[in-house]
Order: sequence, then structure tokens, then C-alpha cells
Amino acid sequence: MLVNITVNGVNKEVNISAGEYLLDTLRRIGVKSVKKGCNGSSCGACVVLVDDKPVLSCSVLTARVNGKRVDTVESIKDEASELSSYFSKEGADQCGFCNASLALMVHALKKENPNPSDEEISDFVVGNICRCTGYQAQQKAIRAYLRGGNKQ
Repeated sequence: MLVNITVNGVNKEVNISAGEYLLDTLRRIGVKSVKKGCNGSSCGACVVLVDDKPVLSCSVLTARVNGKRVDTVESIKDEASELSSYFSKEGADQCGFCNASLALMVHALKKENPNPSDEEISDFVVGNICRCTGYQAQQKAIRAYLRGGNKQ
């Protein structure tokens, strides 16, 4: 089955199997920033944006994104780099496995709600499981990033 997807601004025509998941398609075409964590829709490491909405790529069939735009952390590299500096400052980036998907979630949150409360931040990123931090440092870094923009 042939699908057309715009991945990080580049149109791709990809031959897929009918039951192929977006995570596997992206990794097969060389997008390695999308992590394969639980492969069961419960860790959030595979988050990508489909037409600006966060989705778990391990649970979305690639055929469902035919004709759509898929963005990974590569499409927001400047923003992700800035957010990463906040993570570093707060000690929230220990192994880094969840950073790419978390950056995409923060990007989506910022577009949807530029001035979220602490509770709204927590509710929005709750699906991103991190086994290294206690979430406090991540929460603090995200709050500082969203409130400070380019100021550190």
C-alpha cells in the first residue's frame, strides 16, 4: 500500500503493509528520534504530531495518516534545544530517552494554551513516562520555559 505523508516538511511516498504502525514506518524511513518504548500506548516515548496534534505513533496505523503532516522533534529543533537547556538547568534530562516526545508535547501545549497553570501542564504531559526523574524537575523546567520564553 502506498501512502503520502509530509514528514518534517518533506513529502514522502512510502510503501507500507496494511497493518504497519506509524512508529515503525518513521523508524524505517530513518527518523530515529521517535522512540520505541513500551510498544503498547502507555509510555509516551513515541509521541509525534499529526497535523499539530500529539499522537502515540505506536498505536496509529500509518494508513490513517495518508495525506497528513507528521512532525517529529526534528521539525522543532530550535525550540527543543531551548527547552533542553531548561531541562539541564533543572536536572530534568538524565537519560534523555523521553526528551524528544516531551518536547513535542510542550510544543503542542504552548500552541494550545500559552499560559497554562501547573495543573494544566501536568495534565497535558501526564502520558510521558520518565523513569529517571521524579517529574518535579521536568515540571519546574517546563514551567520556566513556558513563562520565560527566550529568557533564562
